Amino acid sequence: MSTIKKRLNISLSPALEEAVARLAVRDNTPQATKITELLQEAIELEEDQVWDSIASLRDTRSAKFVPHKNAWK
Repeated sequence: MSTIKKRLNISLSPALEEAVARLAVRDNTPQATKITELLQEAIELEEDQVWDSIASLRDTRSAKFVPHKNAWK
């Protein structure tokens, strides 16, 4: 039976393997599902850091602001 999900083989340190196992037990979920959830959260955090760095570059005293009604035209 095939799956639409990509399978990856990864190597975990013993400490990381234990942490994932404990989290999976705590949340009553398979380890693979827990790792998927953790990866998704990590990617979202990375994206937030990128957006924050872009916003920080644009947030200057000379920044020009666009009124809300004009931003969505």
